[in-house]
Amino acid sequence: MATKTMEPHHGHDEHHADHQAELSEAKRDALKRLNYIDGHLGGIRRMVEEDTYCIDVLKQTFAVRRAIQKLESVLLEGHLHTCVIEGVKEGREDEVLGELMELYSLADKR
Repeated sequence: MATKTMEPHHGHDEHHADHQAELSEAKRDALKRLNYIDGHLGGIRRMVEEDTYCIDVLKQTFAVRRAIQKLESVLLEGHLHTCVIEGVKEGREDEVLGELMELYSLADKR
């Protein structure tokens, strides 16, 4: 049976704390972006209800689309820096790659 060299326990705790801080920051960023998108969508709904000029409505939908794309980018970057690395370290390369390929396939269908 192979033995693994492990970091001292406090090093693992520090890494875990750093990981949690990264996740918390990413979560705060994602929630901030979602609040922006949600508010923007409400504004677009009001514009449609008030028969606002189509071009003005479309400009706002484009802004929401860009915000969603940025949110996706932030979420993917966070996933790559945390969950993917953990999955590979835990020997789940095939599972991690499968998930990324599925995302790639979904994104390609836009």
